[in-house]
Amino acid sequence: MAVTLNAPFSWENPTPDNLKMLDGLQPNILKGHVREVLTVLFLRFDQAAKGKAFLKALASGAKPLIKSARTHLAEVKAFNDLSKPGTAYVGAGVTAAGYTALGIPAAKQPDNPPFRNGMKTGLLGDPAPATWDGHFRGTIHAVVLVGDQLQAPHDAALAKVLALVGPGIVILGRETGRGRHNANGDGIEHFGYVDGRSQPLFLTEDVRAETLSADGTSTWDPRFPPSRVIVPDPAAPDPAHDFGSYFVFRKLEQNVKQFKIEEAKLATRLGLTGENAERAGAMLVGRFEDGTPLTIQSGDGSHHPVQNDFDYDSDVGDSTPNTDGGGGKCPHFAHIRKMNPRGSGGFEPHAQERLHIMARRGQTYGIRTDNLNDGMTNNKPTKDVGLLFMAFNANITEQFEFVQTVWANNPTFPRMAAGRTSPGPDPVIGQGPRAQIDCPVVWGADFKKAKDHKLTAPVPQTVTMKGGEYFFMPSLAFLKGL
Repeated sequence: MAVTLNAPFSWENPTPDNLKMLDGLQPNILKGHVREVLTVLFLRFDQAAKGKAFLKALASGAKPLIKSARTHLAEVKAFNDLSKPGTAYVGAGVTAAGYTALGIPAAKQPDNPPFRNGMKTGLLGDPAPATWDGHFRGTIHAVVLVGDQLQAPHDAALAKVLALVGPGIVILGRETGRGRHNANGDGIEHFGYVDGRSQPLFLTEDVRAETLSADGTSTWDPRFPPSRVIVPDPAAPDPAHDFGSYFVFRKLEQNVKQFKIEEAKLATRLGLTGENAERAGAMLVGRFEDGTPLTIQSGDGSHHPVQNDFDYDSDVGDSTPNTDGGGGKCPHFAHIRKMNPRGSGGFEPHAQERLHIMARRGQTYGIRTDNLNDGMTNNKPTKDVGLLFMAFNANITEQFEFVQTVWANNPTFPRMAAGRTSPGPDPVIGQGPRAQIDCPVVWGADFKKAKDHKLTAPVPQTVTMKGGEYFFMPSLAFLKGL
């Protein structure tokens, strides 16, 4: 037998091979580690021996700071069944430059080309690295993440990590994340919209929970093979059971004031008033602020938990009853449609599209002094708040970089029927020139009818990439063996 990579598997009743893999895998990869307080440290190793000792100490001892994926999953179950709190999350990743600084031979280093080349290549349409926040401009060797639901356990774990940092190790900078939620308790980002709802599920227990406790799995299948998130760790002693994952980190600053102004301007240009004006923002995101998918209904107020069991149909022609192939309900340019076309992209078969989906683990950052629902615009922040985008990949080329360049930044994706206006870049995270967008004026618009839609000015870019890097989250065996 071997580790199960081709389909979700049970962690509660694992095969011996799967059990061994879970015991050696870092947490937060196969299943998100819920946290409200997060610190991300970026490090440089000036002495290989000191760097090795630091990383080894994180994963070693009777109570290692980096627990295993299996321990994390057991803690989640204990909390759900017995309300027993778990331990803080600590994770560690190494860059390609970091592997070299540690003296790991090139043949033993992860070999995905984007990882080897780093994020400063310019292939993503990002701002010039010289404009990034200072600690992202130079060479980063490692990242350490520390998170917890509560401040005190987070602070205690962070203190233990910092105590291991000595001469020969430089903390280049840090980022601090803190969760944001709406009245339903759903995670939201700074523009006010539910975020992170649709995730690939790699464990049968999570699939069962989604089927029975959420809105089901009959239309959108959340089952993904673990091969889309974990890969053998080439530097570990047993690559058949020691696995890791490519970790993408990007700091995305949000100009909340401008976004809210642009929402209102779009509503005015489309003649949307009253409660119907909320549909303008929903067209940019693909969901209303409470998470209600625009393709399902014309207003917010969908049931809780947030719906995810939907698609847009594979047709790219005009809308027909009960479908949204033509984008008459949720426009093709909407953020969640660009980032997960659910079979409606028109470039690839649905099965191929699914290969690009990532396990996202993002966290909001920045302090807000305004009330999100105060109805005001002028008091909204223009900088210093945003999203710490984090995602785990089995292949950065096929997943993160493909999604950012071929989907988000590509003005011709999804593919449109003849005579239709191209969608343009993703209005939220897309980068590049923006042309006019074709918006449905009525929900369920027929684009063959002139009164149903309107060509209007695009929404300016309100999200700025402030820095990032690619890391590999190695197996615990690799860390312990340094």
